[in-house]
Amino acid sequence: MNPALTALWLASFYGVASVACFLAYAIDKSAAVHQRRRISERSLLLLGLFCGWPGGWLAQQTLRHKTAKTSFQIAYWCSAVANVAVVWWLCTLF
Repeated sequence: MNPALTALWLASFYGVASVACFLAYAIDKSAAVHQRRRISERSLLLLGLFCGWPGGWLAQQTLRHKTAKTSFQIAYWCSAVANVAVVWWLCTLF
């Protein structure tokens, strides 16, 4: 497969997943503020694991959401590292 095309697909996938993850964090932040039903941490972490972690990081910084909970931050960064490792490994196969 053409490396440029692969990079474009990968960047597009990360972009879409990041927007979805950012929106999930924003919805969860709004739910927290208004004391409504929340999005589970597991769901937020899974969105990050499936290439949405850049959007999750951006949402954490801009919305100040999920930044103080150490257990979540550890799980978040482990999922981000796992995602990068898997994507890197998959890229070495092609």
